[in-house]
Amino acid sequence: MEKTSWEKIETEPLSPGLTRQTLHGEKLSFARMQLKNGTIVPRHQHANEQITVVTEGALQFRFDGREIVVAKGEMILIPADVPHAAEAIGNSETLEIFAPCREDWKTKKDDYLRAKK
Repeated sequence: MEKTSWEKIETEPLSPGLTRQTLHGEKLSFARMQLKNGTIVPRHQHANEQITVVTEGALQFRFDGREIVVAKGEMILIPADVPHAAEAIGNSETLEIFAPCREDWKTKKDDYLRAKK
């Protein structure tokens, strides 16, 4: 057991307009993501349940045939294996909780988020 702060956690640039800080536990992952206006998180799905809390700006989530805007102070629960995408409306920041742990993030095999070189 050890306390930490966002200032001590590495900020990982993933693509233009998208950065992430992540803390992994044994059974969950917790992250802070910062997205510039118009940044798109491409459509993807994962075996993890996801809770996204918007702390700045807003995100427009896209599910099959449905769009949901989640604004500052709101949150959304996305069940496991549900395909989704998101777009930042204004400069935005989110707190993300995933269970179980995001192994693809730990091993940097989250290509859907990373800029192609």
